[in-house]
Amino acid sequence: MSGRFHIVKEFGFEAAHYFGHKPLGHENTRVHGHSFKVEIALSGEPAADNGCVVDFETVTQAIEGVRGKLDHHFLNDIEGLGTPSLENLARWIANELGPRFPQLSSVTVRRPTLGESCRFDVA
Repeated sequence: MSGRFHIVKEFGFEAAHYFGHKPLGHENTRVHGHSFKVEIALSGEPAADNGCVVDFETVTQAIEGVRGKLDHHFLNDIEGLGTPSLENLARWIANELGPRFPQLSSVTVRRPTLGESCRFDVA
């Protein structure tokens, strides 16, 4: 049987932000916070020496570096993020992890309490 392998690692973080592009008085122009969930997907063939697309321990270590930049931080102050939308968060995380993992295929960022998510497919 042939196919392609996709491995997924998830992590969460808590962060605050505001949206300056909303009309004056809109609730999202005030600082507020969310619990975010992120899913990192990597695709490829398992390596002959270990049978893994990427060793999960390596992925976990890289994610902790990214998580440390986001967790309990003010997203509007993160360099290179821009407006802290789900779209920009997904792209920013992909840009952080992409150089280390050429197997990176997508990053999904969710706000579960709002039922919202964005998936960024890496080209």
